[in-house]
Amino acid sequence: MKVISHRGNLDGRVIETENTPYQIERVHDLGYDVEIDVWYFNDKWYLGHDTPDYEVSEKWLKKRKKYLWCHAKNLEAMQMLLKINMHCFWHEKDKMTLTSKGIPWCYPGIYVKDGITVIFDKSIKISETKIKGICTDYPLLMDDLISD
Repeated sequence: MKVISHRGNLDGRVIETENTPYQIERVHDLGYDVEIDVWYFNDKWYLGHDTPDYEVSEKWLKKRKKYLWCHAKNLEAMQMLLKINMHCFWHEKDKMTLTSKGIPWCYPGIYVKDGITVIFDKSIKISETKIKGICTDYPLLMDDLISD
């Protein structure tokens, strides 16, 4: 089962470092894919959850495309991510959406065969073996739970 770091978090949410280029690279160096929040404004790329906080280049995104799951935060970002062939998705309050590679991306508590389920609660037990993976703020802990 694939474990994806939510915004580059490793052991709980750390607002100061999540979605920063440094943290994303650090987490990938530990072997994880990373879900990131991506914005596009005025011909520039940004990372950040509620606002576009950290400018990155298109080259930076493309260089890391094999391990990034890009959550488009505005319509322009989704259109441009598709244009440059990045793995991406957009959702608002949907219980599930499909990524650009056709993988179901699910809200917490929603399990779809071969999908990715977001898990925020570190005390949850992973018992759904039909899912492809999880996206979590606790990838280190979840790796241990899945391995047991």
